[in-house]
Amino acid sequence: MSDRILVTGGAGYVGSAVVEALVAAGHRVAVFDNFSSGHQLALAGLDLELIRGDLADRSAIEHALREFRANAVIHVAGSIQAGESMKDPGKYYRNNVINSINLLDAMVAAGVGRFVFSSSAGIYGNPVRIPIEEDDPVAPVNTYGETKLAIERAAAWYGQAHGFSSIFLRYFNAAGATERVGENHEPETHLIPLALRVALGRSERFLIFGNDYPTPDGTAIRDYVHVADLARAHVLAVDATATNSSTSGSASARAFNLGSGTGFSVREVVEACRRVTGHAIPTVEIARRPGDPAVLVANPRRASDVLGWKPHFADIDAIVASAWTWHRLHPDGYGS
Repeated sequence: MSDRILVTGGAGYVGSAVVEALVAAGHRVAVFDNFSSGHQLALAGLDLELIRGDLADRSAIEHALREFRANAVIHVAGSIQAGESMKDPGKYYRNNVINSINLLDAMVAAGVGRFVFSSSAGIYGNPVRIPIEEDDPVAPVNTYGETKLAIERAAAWYGQAHGFSSIFLRYFNAAGATERVGENHEPETHLIPLALRVALGRSERFLIFGNDYPTPDGTAIRDYVHVADLARAHVLAVDATATNSSTSGSASARAFNLGSGTGFSVREVVEACRRVTGHAIPTVEIARRPGDPAVLVANPRRASDVLGWKPHFADIDAIVASAWTWHRLHPDGYGS
Protein backbone atom coordinates (compact mmCIF):
# COMPACT_ATOMS: atom_id res chain seq x y z
CA MET A 1 0.00 0.00 0.00
CA SER A 2 1.30 3.44 -0.91
CA ASP A 3 1.11 6.10 1.80
CA ARG A 4 1.79 9.82 1.89
CA ILE A 5 4.47 10.15 4.56
CA LEU A 6 6.02 13.30 5.95
CA VAL A 7 9.55 12.72 7.27
CA THR A 8 10.95 15.29 9.69
CA GLY A 9 14.73 15.56 9.55
CA GLY A 10 14.69 13.67 6.28
CA ALA A 11 17.91 15.31 5.06
CA GLY A 12 19.96 13.94 7.97
CA TYR A 13 22.04 10.78 8.11
CA VAL A 14 19.35 8.32 9.18
CA GLY A 15 16.53 10.44 7.77
CA SER A 16 17.88 10.43 4.21
CA ALA A 17 18.36 6.66 4.33
CA VAL A 18 14.76 6.31 5.53
CA VAL A 19 13.53 8.54 2.70
CA GLU A 20 15.50 6.51 0.17
CA ALA A 21 13.90 3.29 1.45
CA LEU A 22 10.39 4.77 1.51
CA VAL A 23 10.66 6.00 -2.08
CA ALA A 24 12.00 2.61 -3.18
CA ALA A 25 8.99 0.97 -1.48
CA GLY A 26 6.60 3.11 -3.53
CA HIS A 27 5.49 5.62 -0.91
CA ARG A 28 4.95 9.32 -1.59
CA VAL A 29 7.33 11.27 0.63
CA ALA A 30 7.66 14.86 1.81
CA VAL A 31 10.77 15.91 3.74
CA PHE A 32 10.32 18.61 6.38
CA ASP A 33 13.75 19.91 7.41
CA ASN A 34 15.42 23.18 8.39
CA PHE A 35 18.82 21.94 7.11
CA SER A 36 20.58 22.99 10.30
CA SER A 37 22.45 19.68 10.18
CA GLY A 38 21.00 17.84 7.17
CA HIS A 39 22.18 17.89 3.56
CA GLN A 40 19.97 18.53 0.57
CA LEU A 41 22.50 16.66 -1.59
CA ALA A 42 21.66 13.49 0.35
CA LEU A 43 18.23 13.60 -1.32
CA ALA A 44 19.36 14.48 -4.83
CA GLY A 45 17.52 12.58 -7.56
CA LEU A 46 14.82 11.15 -5.30
CA ASP A 47 11.15 11.61 -6.19
CA LEU A 48 9.90 13.61 -3.20
CA GLU A 49 8.55 16.94 -2.02
CA LEU A 50 11.04 19.08 -0.12
CA ILE A 51 9.65 21.49 2.50
CA ARG A 52 12.05 23.85 4.23
CA GLY A 53 10.61 24.45 7.67
CA ASP A 54 11.32 24.38 11.37
CA LEU A 55 9.59 22.27 14.00
CA ALA A 56 9.61 25.29 16.29
CA ASP A 57 6.87 26.71 14.03
CA ARG A 58 3.75 24.66 14.77
CA SER A 59 1.64 26.42 12.14
CA ALA A 60 4.24 25.64 9.45
CA ILE A 61 4.12 21.96 10.35
CA GLU A 62 0.33 21.87 10.22
CA HIS A 63 0.37 23.68 6.87
CA ALA A 64 2.86 21.15 5.49
CA LEU A 65 0.81 18.19 6.70
CA ARG A 66 -2.38 19.57 5.17
CA GLU A 67 -0.86 20.70 1.87
CA PHE A 68 0.92 17.38 1.35
CA ARG A 69 -2.16 15.47 2.56
CA ALA A 70 0.02 13.30 4.76
CA ASN A 71 -1.49 10.25 6.40
CA ALA A 72 1.61 9.31 8.44
CA VAL A 73 4.64 10.97 10.01
CA ILE A 74 8.12 9.57 10.60
CA HIS A 75 9.87 11.82 13.12
CA VAL A 76 13.67 11.65 12.73
CA ALA A 77 14.55 15.28 13.48
CA GLY A 78 16.33 16.22 16.70
CA SER A 79 19.63 16.82 18.44
CA ILE A 80 21.63 13.63 18.92
CA GLN A 81 24.86 14.18 20.88
CA ALA A 82 24.70 12.68 24.37
CA GLY A 83 27.81 14.53 25.54
CA GLU A 84 26.57 17.88 24.31
CA SER A 85 23.21 17.26 25.97
CA MET A 86 24.93 17.16 29.35
CA LYS A 87 26.47 20.59 28.72
CA ASP A 88 23.45 22.25 27.09
CA PRO A 89 20.27 20.53 28.31
CA GLY A 90 18.13 23.49 27.26
CA LYS A 91 18.97 22.91 23.60
CA TYR A 92 17.85 19.29 23.88
CA TYR A 93 14.59 20.10 25.64
CA ARG A 94 13.79 22.75 23.01
CA ASN A 95 14.76 20.69 19.96
CA ASN A 96 13.72 17.24 21.10
CA VAL A 97 10.77 17.86 23.43
CA ILE A 98 9.13 21.20 22.73
CA ASN A 99 9.48 20.85 18.96
CA SER A 100 8.16 17.29 19.07
CA ILE A 101 5.10 18.46 21.01
CA ASN A 102 4.58 21.06 18.28
CA LEU A 103 4.63 18.22 15.77
CA LEU A 104 2.16 16.10 17.73
CA ASP A 105 -0.21 19.06 18.13
CA ALA A 106 0.03 19.80 14.40
CA MET A 107 -0.77 16.17 13.65
CA VAL A 108 -3.87 16.35 15.83
CA ALA A 109 -5.00 19.55 14.08
CA ALA A 110 -4.38 18.07 10.62
CA GLY A 111 -6.01 14.74 11.43
CA VAL A 112 -2.86 12.64 10.98
CA GLY A 113 -2.89 9.72 13.41
CA ARG A 114 0.03 7.48 12.45
CA PHE A 115 3.39 8.23 14.07
CA VAL A 116 6.80 6.54 13.88
CA PHE A 117 9.37 8.01 16.24
CA SER A 118 13.15 7.67 16.08
CA SER A 119 13.94 6.96 19.70
CA SER A 120 17.16 5.69 21.24
CA ALA A 121 18.73 2.96 23.34
CA GLY A 122 19.87 5.89 25.47
CA ILE A 123 16.56 5.71 27.31
CA TYR A 124 17.73 2.55 29.12
CA GLY A 125 20.68 4.26 30.81
CA ASN A 126 22.77 1.67 32.62
CA PRO A 127 20.77 -1.45 31.75
CA VAL A 128 19.78 -4.06 34.31
CA ARG A 129 20.71 -6.88 31.89
CA ILE A 130 22.33 -7.53 28.55
CA PRO A 131 20.92 -7.92 25.96
CA ILE A 132 18.29 -5.26 26.64
CA GLU A 133 14.61 -6.00 26.10
CA GLU A 134 11.95 -3.37 25.47
CA ASP A 135 10.14 -4.00 28.77
CA ASP A 136 13.31 -3.53 30.83
CA PRO A 137 13.46 -0.46 33.13
CA VAL A 138 14.19 2.88 31.52
CA ALA A 139 16.48 5.24 33.44
CA PRO A 140 18.41 7.62 31.13
CA VAL A 141 21.80 8.83 32.35
CA ASN A 142 22.00 11.81 29.98
CA THR A 143 19.70 14.59 28.84
CA TYR A 144 19.54 13.21 25.31
CA GLY A 145 18.06 9.90 26.49
CA GLU A 146 15.71 11.71 28.85
CA THR A 147 14.27 13.80 26.03
CA LYS A 148 13.71 10.73 23.85
CA LEU A 149 11.88 9.00 26.67
CA ALA A 150 9.76 12.11 27.25
CA ILE A 151 8.44 11.99 23.69
CA GLU A 152 7.73 8.26 23.82
CA ARG A 153 5.61 8.90 26.89
CA ALA A 154 3.95 11.99 25.42
CA ALA A 155 3.06 10.19 22.19
CA ALA A 156 1.50 7.33 24.15
CA TRP A 157 -0.73 9.81 26.01
CA TYR A 158 -1.58 11.53 22.71
CA GLY A 159 -2.55 8.08 21.45
CA GLN A 160 -5.03 7.62 24.28
CA ALA A 161 -6.47 11.10 23.79
CA HIS A 162 -6.53 11.24 20.01
CA GLY A 163 -6.37 7.66 18.73
CA PHE A 164 -2.81 7.77 17.44
CA SER A 165 -1.14 4.58 16.27
CA SER A 166 2.50 5.03 17.31
CA ILE A 167 5.68 3.01 17.01
CA PHE A 168 8.91 3.95 18.79
CA LEU A 169 12.11 2.65 17.21
CA ARG A 170 14.88 2.52 19.79
CA TYR A 171 18.09 2.74 17.78
CA PHE A 172 21.28 1.33 19.10
CA ASN A 173 24.37 2.73 17.27
CA ALA A 174 23.57 3.74 13.69
CA ALA A 175 26.56 3.11 11.43
CA GLY A 176 27.67 2.34 7.88
CA ALA A 177 26.61 3.83 4.58
CA THR A 178 24.62 3.14 1.45
CA GLU A 179 25.84 4.13 -2.00
CA ARG A 180 24.24 7.56 -1.60
CA VAL A 181 23.96 8.07 2.18
CA GLY A 182 26.86 8.44 4.61
CA GLU A 183 27.73 10.24 7.84
CA ASN A 184 28.49 13.93 7.39
CA HIS A 185 27.98 15.54 10.79
CA GLU A 186 29.53 18.77 11.98
CA PRO A 187 30.93 18.29 14.48
CA GLU A 188 31.38 14.56 14.01
CA THR A 189 31.03 12.56 17.23
CA HIS A 190 30.47 9.00 16.00
CA LEU A 191 33.17 6.38 16.39
CA ILE A 192 33.46 4.88 12.92
CA PRO A 193 33.64 8.10 10.85
CA LEU A 194 36.09 9.59 13.36
CA ALA A 195 38.36 6.55 13.07
CA LEU A 196 38.07 6.64 9.28
CA ARG A 197 39.11 10.30 9.26
CA VAL A 198 42.43 9.17 10.71
CA ALA A 199 42.77 6.54 7.97
CA LEU A 200 42.04 9.25 5.38
CA GLY A 201 44.75 11.47 6.82
CA ARG A 202 42.21 14.08 7.99
CA SER A 203 43.04 13.55 11.69
CA GLU A 204 46.24 12.50 13.42
CA ARG A 205 44.74 10.19 16.03
CA PHE A 206 41.54 8.71 17.37
CA LEU A 207 40.42 9.55 20.91
CA ILE A 208 39.17 6.73 23.14
CA PHE A 209 36.94 8.17 25.87
CA GLY A 210 37.41 5.99 28.91
CA ASN A 211 39.47 2.85 29.46
CA ASP A 212 38.14 1.94 32.90
CA TYR A 213 34.64 0.67 32.13
CA PRO A 214 33.60 -2.68 33.64
CA THR A 215 34.08 -4.44 30.30
CA PRO A 216 36.66 -7.02 29.13
CA ASP A 217 39.00 -4.40 27.61
CA GLY A 218 37.93 -1.39 29.65
CA THR A 219 36.24 0.47 26.79
CA ALA A 220 32.52 0.97 26.24
CA ILE A 221 30.58 -1.68 24.32
CA ARG A 222 27.88 -0.83 21.78
CA ASP A 223 25.58 -2.62 19.34
CA TYR A 224 26.07 -1.30 15.79
CA VAL A 225 23.20 -1.36 13.30
CA HIS A 226 23.63 -0.46 9.65
CA VAL A 227 21.78 2.63 8.48
CA ALA A 228 20.16 0.67 5.62
CA ASP A 229 18.79 -1.82 8.15
CA LEU A 230 17.42 1.07 10.22
CA ALA A 231 15.78 2.47 7.11
CA ARG A 232 14.05 -0.84 6.34
CA ALA A 233 12.72 -0.92 9.89
CA HIS A 234 11.04 2.46 9.39
CA VAL A 235 9.29 1.23 6.25
CA LEU A 236 8.01 -1.83 8.11
CA ALA A 237 6.97 0.30 11.08
CA VAL A 238 5.01 2.88 9.10
CA ASP A 239 3.24 0.05 7.28
CA ALA A 240 2.39 -1.51 10.65
CA THR A 241 0.77 1.68 11.94
CA ALA A 242 -1.80 1.38 9.14
CA THR A 243 -3.16 -1.90 10.50
CA ASN A 244 -2.27 -1.62 14.20
CA SER A 245 -0.83 -5.11 13.78
CA SER A 246 2.23 -4.10 15.78
CA THR A 247 0.49 -2.23 18.56
CA SER A 248 -1.15 -3.26 21.77
CA GLY A 249 -2.95 -1.60 24.64
CA SER A 250 -5.30 1.35 24.75
CA ALA A 251 -2.58 3.81 23.75
CA SER A 252 -1.88 2.02 20.45
CA ALA A 253 1.85 2.45 20.98
CA ARG A 254 4.72 0.00 21.06
CA ALA A 255 8.51 0.17 21.18
CA PHE A 256 11.05 -1.88 19.25
CA ASN A 257 14.79 -2.26 19.76
CA LEU A 258 16.81 -1.96 16.55
CA GLY A 259 20.19 -3.60 16.91
CA SER A 260 22.14 -6.67 15.87
CA GLY A 261 22.17 -8.31 19.29
CA THR A 262 25.98 -8.29 19.32
CA GLY A 263 28.19 -5.78 21.10
CA PHE A 264 31.64 -4.50 20.12
CA SER A 265 33.99 -2.48 22.31
CA VAL A 266 35.57 0.75 21.14
CA ARG A 267 38.90 -1.06 20.81
CA GLU A 268 37.28 -3.81 18.73
CA VAL A 269 35.67 -1.30 16.35
CA VAL A 270 38.98 0.54 15.92
CA GLU A 271 40.61 -2.81 15.10
CA ALA A 272 37.89 -3.43 12.50
CA CYS A 273 38.66 -0.02 10.99
CA ARG A 274 42.35 -0.95 10.84
CA ARG A 275 41.57 -4.25 9.12
CA VAL A 276 39.27 -2.69 6.55
CA THR A 277 41.42 0.34 5.73
CA GLY A 278 44.89 -1.11 6.16
CA HIS A 279 45.88 1.97 8.19
CA ALA A 280 47.38 2.02 11.68
CA ILE A 281 44.89 4.53 13.18
CA PRO A 282 46.85 5.70 16.25
CA THR A 283 44.74 6.14 19.39
CA VAL A 284 44.96 8.26 22.54
CA GLU A 285 43.04 7.30 25.67
CA ILE A 286 41.42 10.06 27.71
CA ALA A 287 38.78 10.35 30.43
CA ARG A 288 35.21 9.15 30.00
CA ARG A 289 32.54 11.47 28.69
CA PRO A 290 29.71 12.22 31.11
CA GLY A 291 26.53 10.27 30.45
CA ASP A 292 28.08 7.31 28.60
CA PRO A 293 26.80 3.88 29.80
CA ALA A 294 29.30 1.02 29.83
CA VAL A 295 27.33 -1.46 27.70
CA LEU A 296 24.32 -1.13 25.37
CA VAL A 297 23.38 -4.23 23.39
CA ALA A 298 19.91 -4.97 22.02
CA ASN A 299 17.68 -7.96 22.10
CA PRO A 300 15.94 -7.31 18.73
CA ARG A 301 13.59 -10.31 18.92
CA ARG A 302 10.39 -8.25 19.15
CA ALA A 303 11.20 -6.40 15.92
CA SER A 304 11.82 -9.76 14.26
CA ASP A 305 8.67 -11.41 15.58
CA VAL A 306 6.26 -8.49 15.08
CA LEU A 307 7.65 -6.37 12.25
CA GLY A 308 9.50 -9.12 10.40
CA TRP A 309 12.74 -7.13 10.67
CA LYS A 310 16.22 -8.59 10.86
CA PRO A 311 19.49 -6.78 10.18
CA HIS A 312 21.20 -7.74 6.94
CA PHE A 313 24.53 -6.36 8.18
CA ALA A 314 25.54 -8.24 11.34
CA ASP A 315 29.31 -8.23 10.77
CA ILE A 316 31.19 -5.17 12.05
CA ASP A 317 33.77 -5.38 9.24
CA ALA A 318 30.98 -5.22 6.64
CA ILE A 319 29.48 -2.16 8.34
CA VAL A 320 32.87 -0.44 8.49
CA ALA A 321 33.64 -1.38 4.86
CA SER A 322 30.43 0.28 3.64
CA ALA A 323 31.35 3.46 5.53
CA TRP A 324 34.94 3.35 4.24
CA THR A 325 33.72 3.14 0.64
CA TRP A 326 31.49 6.19 1.14
CA HIS A 327 34.10 8.28 2.95
CA ARG A 328 36.76 7.60 0.31
CA LEU A 329 34.33 8.84 -2.34
CA HIS A 330 33.26 11.81 -0.16
CA PRO A 331 36.33 12.82 1.87
CA ASP A 332 34.84 16.27 2.47
CA GLY A 333 31.27 15.01 2.90
CA TYR A 334 28.48 15.69 0.45
CA GLY A 335 30.31 18.70 -0.93
CA SER A 336 33.14 16.57 -2.32
